This record gives sequence, structure tokens and C-alpha cells, in this order.
Amino acid sequence: MTLDGLTEARREVVPRWPVRVPLAGGMDGVARRRGGVVERLLHVEDVPVVTRYAQRGETVHLGAWATRRDAAEEAIERTARALGLHEDLRPFCERFRFDPWIGPSVRARPWLRPRRRPEPFEALAWAVTEQLIEYARAAEIQRAIVRALGRRCPRTGLRDVPSAAALAAASPARLESFGLTGTRAIALRRAAAEVASGRVDLRAADHERGWARLRAIPGIGRWTVETLAVHGQGRHDQVAAGDLSYLKLVGALRCGGDPRDARAGTSSAATWRPAAPRLASEEEVRAAFRRYGEWRGLAATHALTLRPPARAGTRWSAPRSGSLAA
Repeated sequence: MTLDGLTEARREVVPRWPVRVPLAGGMDGVARRRGGVVERLLHVEDVPVVTRYAQRGETVHLGAWATRRDAAEEAIERTARALGLHEDLRPFCERFRFDPWIGPSVRARPWLRPRRRPEPFEALAWAVTEQLIEYARAAEIQRAIVRALGRRCPRTGLRDVPSAAALAAASPARLESFGLTGTRAIALRRAAAEVASGRVDLRAADHERGWARLRAIPGIGRWTVETLAVHGQGRHDQVAAGDLSYLKLVGALRCGGDPRDARAGTSSAATWRPAAPRLASEEEVRAAFRRYGEWRGLAATHALTLRPPARAGTRWSAPRSGSLAA
């Protein structure tokens, strides 16, 4: 494989706060790993850019190859933002490292962040495909969409997620052929049209304005927009409260005792026992993380890593992500 004839851009970044970059591509097939290097195809203003990154100690090495230098540099910047290389999580870690619920995870995993997409539209489109179904099935749909509508790099064989314009131009029947239900196919097409037309700018500073327009689309609910916020726009103050992981987690917490309770200077986390399975409501999930304020989304990510002790004969673990809501 050669990238001769393309403009190359490179950057070495020592993150502001510890990171551990993901060394495996997602299940949608758009990223791949070669040794310790992850590569994928991005598009910047329709210019294809091959990007690569690897971590060596504290330093993250990023590279990009394109026909235009500015496109390569922008792709590197988008990758760096997705990896959280410019973020300083010290205020969060110092404030909550001894929290009775998430403190153990904060101390053990100060680098933990939600996985993000370099292009916000990817997070929005994939959130629509993940509504009301298991993640493995959603990944099958995503791979089918990428194979059929994604843009391919002839040099590397890498494929990118389809653009908003491509999905907006696809017929509902075509989208249904990939495994989407009719209602979700229409919702995806309408959301893509909003982005492709510029009526919704997912990179604008005013995220809430775009969220309001998206929420006006039938089939685009609060969970979809919150998933976009967390995984596409880097919002640590948002929680996808309709996610099945959180509904089960907080349901178990409500049944078996609150591990955030620090009465008498001790945590009930040490004696938390799961009771009968129960799903919390979305509002109960929001209430559980409200005390973390502007960091509640990051706190929720830490909460899913915890494994409270189980009573004899019972196994408990945080479930895979999924949604019961739109």
C-alpha cells in the first residue's frame, strides 16, 4: 500500500490529561488496526483523508494523507478531539476521586472517557440505527450501510460512513433493505436531510438549537439526541438516560441500596446487593446522576465500569449499551 502523491501531515501530542487511545475499530468496519496503529478514512469538505494514530507511552502520534494540506490538518484535529487529547479532566477527577459511588473507578481509570466519533453526524446516524435493538444487530445494519453507501479509498480499501447528503438521497426502501424498520429509515433520512441542507450544524457552538430541530423529527427522541451529544459532540454534561445499561444499573441500585449514600462517613457500596431485576425510569437515571452537574455524562461512564459485590449464587455485571427509547 502506498500513499505516494498525497500531502502528508503529522503531529505528536502529549495530552493535557492521561488518555488511553482505543486500539480497535468499532464494529461498523470503518476503522482497522495494523499492529499498534489504527487507521480510517475521513472526509473533510468531500476531500478524502487517510488518518492514522498510535500511542507510544504518553505521546499520541497522528498522521493524515490527502490531496490538500488543510484537509489533512483538519482531519488530524478532528481525530485529536475525538480521542480527547486536548481535554483536561483534572477538575472532574479531583472533585470526584473519593465519591462513594464512582470514586473507585475515577482513581483506577483517570483516563476514562466515552468513545467519540470524529464526525458528529456519524454519532447521530448510528444512534438512529441502534434504537430499540441489540447492539450486535445495529452493527450489522451499520456495516451494510457502509458497504453499500460509504465512500471507499482505492489506495487503502478503507471505507467512510456515508455523508449526510448520501443518506438523505437514499430512498426509505433502500435504507429498509439494510435492516432498518420503515419508521427508522424515514427518521434517518430526514435527520440526514437536516444536516446536509445546513439547517442543522452539528459543529456549531449552539448544540441545543440543532437538538431542537432534530427532536421535531418523528422517531428522533431524547435518547438519540443525548447519544449524539455524548459520542459526537463531546458533551460531558449529557447522559443518554434511555440507554438500557443505565436503566438496569440504576434499577439495581434502587432495589438494593444506593452506593452513593455516605451517611455516617461510610459508603453503602460495600454492602450493595442486587435484588430482583428492575428497570429504572429515565427520570430515575437522570436523578441518579444529577448531583454530578456538568460532569454527569462522564460520571455515568465511570458508573458502568463498577462491579458491586454479588450475593451467593448471583452474578452481576453492567450490561452492554442499548436503548429502550428513541
